[in-house]
Amino acid sequence: EESLHADSGADCISLELREPDGALVTLTADFRQEVKIFRALILGELERGQSQFQALCFVTRLHRNEIIPSESMAKLRQKNPRTVRQAEEVRGLEHLRMDVAVNFSKGAQLSSHIHNVCAEAKEAIYTREEDVKFWLEKGVDGSMFEVLPQTSDLPDLQRCKLCTDRWKPCICSYSLSIEWYPCMLKYCKTRDAGGKVSSYKCGIRSCQKGYTFDYYVPQKQLCLWDEET
Repeated sequence: EESLHADSGADCISLELREPDGALVTLTADFRQEVKIFRALILGELERGQSQFQALCFVTRLHRNEIIPSESMAKLRQKNPRTVRQAEEVRGLEHLRMDVAVNFSKGAQLSSHIHNVCAEAKEAIYTREEDVKFWLEKGVDGSMFEVLPQTSDLPDLQRCKLCTDRWKPCICSYSLSIEWYPCMLKYCKTRDAGGKVSSYKCGIRSCQKGYTFDYYVPQKQLCLWDEET
């Protein structure tokens, strides 16, 4: 089940969907700030001493033409926002190294949506150095970013999947799939009485896309799903 909300006033769209493992994923696209935010609420395993859920936020640069702009979305939105939709195009898996942490209390300067969307993930908001460079050039305050430890700083830093000690730092991997999102506008042609052809926006092309995020965690305990895969 997936729901879509477009707000042309705030110039953003948000999609909410449930992954097959029960995780609730939200994708928010902030067109004004050129930011997209993925939030995952992962159900914890209470019998393994985990809390009820764990929240993660991954913030990346929103490229032009990656997602349909919100005003077109708002105009074209279908009558029933909860229909189960099939994607027409499957886009390649993107593998992202999230090597920078974002400070929650300063994050609103990057996008006002971080405050609402990532409230449960205050200590787990990640982005990439290359995206940070782009935002810094736009004039965003650099003090909200903190570069995370890399394999080069900690030579024995392993992937969490391979790490046997629950309390050791490791590189965690989290994958999600956006089953349906509006990736392109469709244009239809019309012919007037004089035979002149013109085209107009007449619908939405939908895509499906998977993402895998790798990021540093101070202890494996924060990445227990990585064992099961």
